[in-house]
Amino acid sequence: MITIKYTSSIGDILISASGGFITQLYFVNGRTTPPTLQPNAGFAPVLSEAVKQLDAYFAGALRDFTLPLLPQGTPFRMNVWEALQKIPYGETISYKALAQNIGNPAAIRAVGGANHNNPISIFIPCHRVIGANGKLVGYGGGLDVKEFLLRHEKNI
Repeated sequence: MITIKYTSSIGDILISASGGFITQLYFVNGRTTPPTLQPNAGFAPVLSEAVKQLDAYFAGALRDFTLPLLPQGTPFRMNVWEALQKIPYGETISYKALAQNIGNPAAIRAVGGANHNNPISIFIPCHRVIGANGKLVGYGGGLDVKEFLLRHEKNI
């Protein structure tokens, strides 16, 4: 696995890749534990593309990421993460609606747990999930980052 640091308008982000796939994206100042930075491990082509796409996203020139992603999780979590990738840019959905979308309306808390454990934030847009009351709740990068990402997407 190769891990690089990407500096963005919302702080430093660590991105990991293995075997040509993005496997992790973590906010350095977030609540989640990021992977260990490996500064001399080389630079995988998929990481170059990830940086290019993040630059375009933050510049407002990219709405849909086209990176090969390889998150690791239970079948339930994988199902939730797949559903997250279907939420359109600039839109939000509640945890309850997401649970309904995956065909398991009683799994609202489990959907929240899957969101919390999303290993590839931004690329798998868990920031687009909000509370049923429309309020921002929970985000591994912090609610200020979630708010920034949602405003960024709605202002473009």
